[in-house]
Amino acid sequence: MKIALVDDEEEYLDEMAELVRDFCTQRCCQIETVPFLNGDAFLEAFESGGFSAVFMDIYMDGMDGIAAALKMRGLDNRCILVFLTSSRDFMPDAFSCHAFEYITKPFSPQRIFQVLSDMLEVIPPLQKYIEVISDRKTLQIFLYEIASVITDAHYLDITLISGKMLHCRMTMPEFVELTNRDPRFLLVNKGIIVNAEYILEFEDNCCVMENGTKFPIRVRDRLQIEQTARDYHFEKIREHQAHFARRLR
Repeated sequence: MKIALVDDEEEYLDEMAELVRDFCTQRCCQIETVPFLNGDAFLEAFESGGFSAVFMDIYMDGMDGIAAALKMRGLDNRCILVFLTSSRDFMPDAFSCHAFEYITKPFSPQRIFQVLSDMLEVIPPLQKYIEVISDRKTLQIFLYEIASVITDAHYLDITLISGKMLHCRMTMPEFVELTNRDPRFLLVNKGIIVNAEYILEFEDNCCVMENGTKFPIRVRDRLQIEQTARDYHFEKIREHQAHFARRLR
């Protein structure tokens, strides 16, 4: 587990790093923290899948935490986001960034420990992976890394969010079973599965992905496919909001 700490006050960076170390000692786990003194430095180092979570201050010199979080979400919508701030004024904006938590300063060690515990409960299912063979190599691929899967005769072309493609001897039903029928994978046409996490929109009987790729969808099932994608995203948002509301009580 790797956590980014973004705050323009070094005292809070030091305090958070120490609290994480204490938490790791108590829970016998390993968490690496990486400090950043501003949003620009964080974004320069950030890449999809690089961090499990980020603790983000909102009031910072230069780019504020909300702006930095929105830019981060354009690169990775799976990273757990926790805001640390001295004001509750930005709570509505936090929802638009899919924040996991919103912590006001000054905070107690118990508050931070609880959030870290909650993260440990959430992160394992986010990091489920499958093993595939491509180019005679056995590879472990996290499910969130998979953008699309297309049938190619007796093979599957598995495209990752990084743009890399894996050519694997496998059938589509075998892939579905391998993922344990994970609901994020949506069959939009014969031999075409996409990750609902990365669907940008539907237009002209096509599924448009965040990277601009378009996949044709079954015309007769278009409404059902679109509704399934909406339901998936609505359920994810509802889970985030329900958790957020519980933590504020």
